[in-house]
Amino acid sequence: MWIKSYSIVTKEVTKEQMWKLFANVNNWHTWDEGIEFAKLEGKFEKGNFFILRPKGGPNVKVQLLETIENKMFLDVTKFPLAKMYDEHVFEETSQGLKITNTITVGGILGFVWRKIVAQKIVDNLPSDMQQQIKSAKNL
Repeated sequence: MWIKSYSIVTKEVTKEQMWKLFANVNNWHTWDEGIEFAKLEGKFEKGNFFILRPKGGPNVKVQLLETIENKMFLDVTKFPLAKMYDEHVFEETSQGLKITNTITVGGILGFVWRKIVAQKIVDNLPSDMQQQIKSAKNL
């Protein structure tokens, strides 16, 4: 199992603003330069799926495994002989809102998908999270 986390603490946004940003899956392309589109039919809740197309990549089906409004959500993407979990946590602290994103890859071919997909996501987390905060401020 391969696990990588990145956290940032900010006073620029609230957990409600961050939740609103992520719960509006169909608008992810407006703030995430790495995707062409994301499409969710129905609510941003446990058990639902959304389709995401990374720039230059194929459509990917993602399932929401857990959603706790204004606190966290966990999704999974299934690859051949591997799974990638993506967890987002919003935690209020005395220093500000702590935002943590954790990527976990497991399975027999997990090492392949880590190299092809997950490492790029992890490498971009610091800049992606800054963009998320910037976009959430307007909500």
